[in-house]
Amino acid sequence: MPCEFERHVMPPALPVLPDPSDPRLTRRITGTDHAGMPAEIAVIEERPLTIFLNSQEIVTAMTIGDYPEYLALGFLRNQGMLRADDVVTGVDHDEEAEAVVVRTARQTSYEEKVRKKTRTSGCAVGTVFGDMMEGLEGLVLPGAEVRTSWLYTLAREINTTPSLYLEAGAIHGTVLCEKDRPLVFMEDVGRHNAVDKIAGFMFRHRVPAHDKILYTTGRLTSEMVIKTALMGIPVLASRSGFTAWGVEIARQVGLTLVGRMRGQRFVVLSGEERLIRDAELTGEGEERRHRRKGAGDE
Repeated sequence: MPCEFERHVMPPALPVLPDPSDPRLTRRITGTDHAGMPAEIAVIEERPLTIFLNSQEIVTAMTIGDYPEYLALGFLRNQGMLRADDVVTGVDHDEEAEAVVVRTARQTSYEEKVRKKTRTSGCAVGTVFGDMMEGLEGLVLPGAEVRTSWLYTLAREINTTPSLYLEAGAIHGTVLCEKDRPLVFMEDVGRHNAVDKIAGFMFRHRVPAHDKILYTTGRLTSEMVIKTALMGIPVLASRSGFTAWGVEIARQVGLTLVGRMRGQRFVVLSGEERLIRDAELTGEGEERRHRRKGAGDE
């Protein structure tokens, strides 16, 4: 019999998009500009969120505070603490205590794994564990295709979607896509948090991964590649660049890695075989109206 958590979870209407008008996520602060004149701008809020798995405290993450349940589920899933077949009996968010407790039917204990946690190069103190490569051995990603026409359409739509980045800057975005359609757009102070929210959404609503593309505004680092691969998503794309270890791992697991996307320009450093070049090249660079400029950008 399905548990209460499973029975009453209904997937939200798609697409799930950022809400830059949410007053909890930004604050207006007054300062002075380069000319010494008063200037009021929106700045991103960040607050701690402590994640528990059953009775064990796992980690405290700095986050903007939206979708805490998805963040907790996705973090635990991406760290291998939630298994694909785990029965989640409850996800309780206590806003006053700034904590989320994920409860499972399976008894859990990850004391050793928590002791092995290490700091990554990610913004907002991204956190992984010493055995971060666990789960990649023998992993085979699905042989889905990705069309250049989809990538160009996605880049245009994502870069012009109202977002906290465009409102206040100082934030990363990650988008779950199907072909040329954005499905779930999450933002946070750390790109790792944003992708964990995507993972939590997929886990909670049983979203299949084999035909998806993950788009991120951040760098294509080793942790981003590992998380994408463990989520079962075969394609990871970004406007930003690569790290060498990220490329090495992507090649190891057969992940298609597309970076430095600007207009019709991009570079593929892994998984070229999935790419279908079906869009006519105009020879033009990135169109000015499609450049993703956040608050304060020139």
